[in-house]
Order: sequence, then C-alpha cells, then structure tokens
Amino acid sequence: MGEQSARMSVEGMTCGHCEVAVGRALEGAGALRAEADFRRGEAVFDLPTEVDVEALGRAVREAGYEPGTVERIGRESKLVRKGEGDYDYDLAIVGSGGGAFAAAIRALGLGARVVMVERGTIGGTCVNVGCVPSKTLLKAAETYHRAGRHPFEGIETKAGAVDYGALVAQKDGLVSDLRQEKYADLVDEYGWEFVEGEASFEDEETLRVDERTIRAGAYVVATGARPAVPEVPGLEEVGYMTSTTSMEQDRLPGSVLVIGAGYVGLEQGQLLSRLGSRVTVMQRGTKLLPNQEPEVSEAVREGLEREGIGVLTGVRVERAEKAQDGKKRLHLTVEGEERVLEAEEILVATGRKPNVEELGLERAGVELDERGAVRVDDSLRTTNPKVWAVGDVTLGPQYVYVAAHEGAMAVDNALSGEGKTLDFSALPGVMFTDPQVATVGLTEARARAKGREVEASVLPLKAVPRALVNRDTLGVVKLVAEKGTGCLLGAHVAAENAGEVIYAATLAVRFGLTVSDLADGFAPYLTMSEGLKLAAQTFRRDVSKLSCCAA
Repeated sequence: MGEQSARMSVEGMTCGHCEVAVGRALEGAGALRAEADFRRGEAVFDLPTEVDVEALGRAVREAGYEPGTVERIGRESKLVRKGEGDYDYDLAIVGSGGGAFAAAIRALGLGARVVMVERGTIGGTCVNVGCVPSKTLLKAAETYHRAGRHPFEGIETKAGAVDYGALVAQKDGLVSDLRQEKYADLVDEYGWEFVEGEASFEDEETLRVDERTIRAGAYVVATGARPAVPEVPGLEEVGYMTSTTSMEQDRLPGSVLVIGAGYVGLEQGQLLSRLGSRVTVMQRGTKLLPNQEPEVSEAVREGLEREGIGVLTGVRVERAEKAQDGKKRLHLTVEGEERVLEAEEILVATGRKPNVEELGLERAGVELDERGAVRVDDSLRTTNPKVWAVGDVTLGPQYVYVAAHEGAMAVDNALSGEGKTLDFSALPGVMFTDPQVATVGLTEARARAKGREVEASVLPLKAVPRALVNRDTLGVVKLVAEKGTGCLLGAHVAAENAGEVIYAATLAVRFGLTVSDLADGFAPYLTMSEGLKLAAQTFRRDVSKLSCCAA
C-alpha cells in the first residue's frame, strides 16, 4: 500500500466549519491527513493508492460542497532541496531569537545543513529584553500593589519598601537561566553550527561574517527590532529610558513621563506606578488604544486612572529640556493647548525599529518598505528569492509566537517549496495591563469596514460571577459575529486573566464556531472563561435574568 500527496479544488466553503466538514468527508472516504482551506478553495491530503478518487468526490458532494478534480502533487514537496549549487550550507540564519530558533529546528528536522549567526546576545528580544523580563516585573508590581490595596474586609495587608535593584537582579537571574536552557543549550542539543560575529551580505547569495564568507542555498533574516526613538528636539541631550533600559535601572525613579501609550507604554507605565513612581502616559491620537474596541479602551483608561496614572490623549511633544532642579521637562501641545510637564525620568515607548542597518541588504537585492522593515510577501520571501525574513524585522505582529510560526513556515517554503502563506485571521494578542486585554479576530468597526454584516454583544464584567466574587468588576467581554450565520468573527476581553480566556475564543474564530456553539457548550462556573459563554448567550437572551449556571 502506497500513498501520494494530492489536491482537490472545492467550491462552496465559506468558513472554518466548512473546512472541518470537507476534511472529515475526505478522510471518511479513505484520504489521510486531509486539510481544507476555504480561502484557497481547496483541500490537500495524502491519497493511498487503493482509494477510489471518485469516492472522494462523492463524499465531498454529500457533505454539501462541490468537488473539483484531484491533482496528484507527489512527494517532492516534502524533501529538502539539497545539492543545488556549490553551497556550504542549505540554510543560513541571521539572528538567534524565537524566529531564528524555530527556523533552525525545523530545518534540522528536514535534514538540512544549518548555520546560525549572532552578533550579540543569544536569545533575541523575548527572553532578554521583552516578554520574560517585563512580565516577571509586572507580576512583582501586581503583588506589591495587591498587598497595599485589596477589596476584602477583615483582612489587613500592607506594602513595605521597594528595592527596585533587587527586583531587577532577580529578573536578570531568571533571564540568564531561560536564555541558557531555552536557547544556548539547544544549539548543542540539535547540533547546528553557531557563529558569533557581524553578518553582512556581500552579494545576492554570499554572507560575510567578519573575515569569513558563507554561501547557503537559502537565508533567513531574523534580526529583530529595537525601541524606536522619536525626533523630539532636546530629547537626546536631556536623556531618556526605553523599555529595555527601564528594566536595567538600580533604583526606581520618583516620577516618569511616558511618551507613547501602546501596549509597551501602558504596561511599563503601570509597572512603575504600582511600585511607587508618579506616572503620566501620553497618546498622540485622541483615543487611548485606538485599534481596540471602544468599550475595552474605556475599561483600561478607567483602570489606569483609578490607580492615579495620568492619561493624556491628543498630545504632540514639541521639545524636551532640563529644568534647573535637574528634572526633565517636556513641552507639549495637548488637544491644541500648550502644557509643560516635569518628571525625574522620561520613558520612550513609541514603537520599534528593525535591525537592518549592518546587513548589507541592498547588496543582496533585498528591499525595505516605507517603514524601514524588510519587505516580504505573504510567504515571507523577500525581493531576493533566496532570502526570507521573519519576526520583528518585518514589523508584522510583534509577538514571539508569531516569529516562531514564521520561522518554521519560512523554512518549509524555502527548503521544501510548500508555498505556505500567512493567515492572521485567528491571531490572539494580549496586553498585560490591569485589567488585562486579550483579543482575537475582527473588531466590530473592522468587520463593517470589510463589508461584513455583523452583530455584537457587550457583556459588562459585573455580569460575570468570577468578577463578582473577586470584587473587581471593571472590564468587559465583547463578541462580534456575522449576522445571520452567527459565525464568531472576533472576541475582545478586558478582565483579570483575559489572556487565559482568549485561547478558547481563538479556536472558535479559527474553526468557524458560532455564538450558538459557545452559548450551548459547557463553561466551568466561577472562571473568567464563563464570560465567553455569557456573552454568547447575550445574543439571544438577557443573561441578567438567568440563575447561576443557567443554560
């Protein structure tokens, strides 16, 4: 018994539900590992030689879809392209973060010869200066904050002094351990070559690392990004912190002005505020978190202001200067009015800038886009067909799990010719403020802009039993669904542990579940995830008139 890869065109698929139905129909008729894609209008699967192709078509038709012809695509797409030219390696990777490591591990699994080049510290942004250090300090700040204020009567707690230097040192220890265990040790475990040095392209298919030249069949650029600094007159002379350097200080600043109110600015601002700094965050636009649902944005703003954090919107930073007492001063225009603010420190959190300057990309024929990021198509190929780019250097969604997904996908495309493309329609994101914000899929406004007819439910957290017993009802659960079908298009949560809740909604969006599917399923009582079920029930009834756990 043998098998061969095959592809069938399928008409009539419109959502994830359809993909599941077509896949099940094909496998029921004898196909193996069937995967349908409603956007491409096709299904791919492994076809055993003894399976009747006409039976596959009948199965798909009986499932309610129109099958096309079956194309046998062979097995060559599963194999690494080796030996095409005089190369030292099948794959050369520039960078050593999450995307780079995912690429190396996938390539080793395909039997490729791999070299990785890193000019600085192994591990990239996430473990060194991003997710890991920031979230452990955020948890420390939350612990301190809860000790000083909580909603429960009869319990006395108090918060003592903060030794910020000790916190930073503990954070550094965690970072060092994870960098060793999750990155450095894996190089030896898998056995690819690791080269330290500055990598730069000499031409379209040659990389120079210091005095050494490297030729590879394919290249993956995964050099990440760094904090971007706006061109504000006087800012360089006055001095400032970034999200990186603020986590390296040995003392806590007494007051901080935060330029930028995206997820980095808000997380870092709340962290510093909870540990004792007086903080003001500034947003250039007229709305805080403009890409979020308005109900979510309002919940976050209320949470920040309750804790004494100043929130300014409609801000233009005109210039910076030193005050006579040594403090740092910002001259602002706030909604058309001039203002001057002073603080001990300025924290810049205005986005990130790709690390591309030393790569010699112009010599490799690799173009940058208008933001200075590496230009890639939806398969992650650059304008040089031998070079691929992944992670923050492309300024796509800046999450380490996106970089890792892209690293593996780029290798599949570069070495196996699989032709995979990016699909962020069910990409979750989390902002670790309090309340936490977690989202997946379309907002109501974006869905309407795409021409979708939608309906939405907005469930205040005071309707969620978990929030009531926590005595913290600030927040909201909002679901966006397609009108008529009820297919879930987006979920947006501002609540404690929102990041733990969003995975269920991610699966629902990815696989085309409806709000009825969510409403009719089981949700464990007294968990925040029950908010998804209650928000889904809100589409068809008033949940305030239900008893606890009522279906």
